[in-house]
Amino acid sequence: MAPKSPAQGFLEKADKKANSSTGWFSSASTKFEEAGDLYQQAANAFKIDKLFKEAGDAHAREAECREKCQESNEAAQAWWNAAKAYKRVSPDLAIQALSQTITHLTQAGRFRQAADREKEIAQIYMQELNDLRKACESYERAAEWYSQEDATATANACYKDAADLHAELEEYPQAIARYEQVADGSLNSALTKYSVKEYWLRSSLCALAMGDAVTAKRNLQKYSALDTTFSSTREAKFITVLTDAFEAGDMESFTAAVYEYDQVTKLDNWKTAILLKIKRAIPEEPSLT
Repeated sequence: MAPKSPAQGFLEKADKKANSSTGWFSSASTKFEEAGDLYQQAANAFKIDKLFKEAGDAHAREAECREKCQESNEAAQAWWNAAKAYKRVSPDLAIQALSQTITHLTQAGRFRQAADREKEIAQIYMQELNDLRKACESYERAAEWYSQEDATATANACYKDAADLHAELEEYPQAIARYEQVADGSLNSALTKYSVKEYWLRSSLCALAMGDAVTAKRNLQKYSALDTTFSSTREAKFITVLTDAFEAGDMESFTAAVYEYDQVTKLDNWKTAILLKIKRAIPEEPSLT
């Protein structure tokens, strides 16, 4: 018979302690506190053995013990430790554990930390599960919590990620609203003003992806009024050429503008994908109106 691993030994002790009856001189709280410590030791030993599912399970059992002791901060930490172990092997279990962490953090009014964990959930949905809808919802929830904690730059980064996902889901009006929200929040700071032209570019591309050159032009005028330097930027000139080509049904001019822009400023995957959608939507005959 194979010798028992240290992790298994700790786990058995923890189970025994958690299921034991309370004696004359000990309370239920003490029993679960001691069991929680043993589950934590078991989890750490499982990590040494690279058994991450078992480590996550042990941290989850630890968290339940902390909850029975009314130790909310310790329970939140245990659930987060469970999530970090689960992330190695099971995205779904990691999300469940992070959700438990967030419940404790929000109840304690620790919204900044809750936002950090919600952002982690968004990244798991996006990178591991390819669930853009749920990733978008988590980014927006995280952004709201960052905003109320005055972490404006982090909130804006999450709103921008949500806007990108709205666009990928072809929810263009929602994407435009989010890009404009982030741009408005960035205009008044010298540190973030430089990024505004990027948000307006993305917003304008969304308008064209809807096949709405009128909105693209109107928004371009609005953006130029908000920042008088915008109309002279490469981004504004790029949008103007694309919009004119779109309205004229001029595929050659559109393709040439994209090529020229990419030579100076490399297009990222998001822009490449949306420009392809716009190109496919270019009317073959120019509008008569």
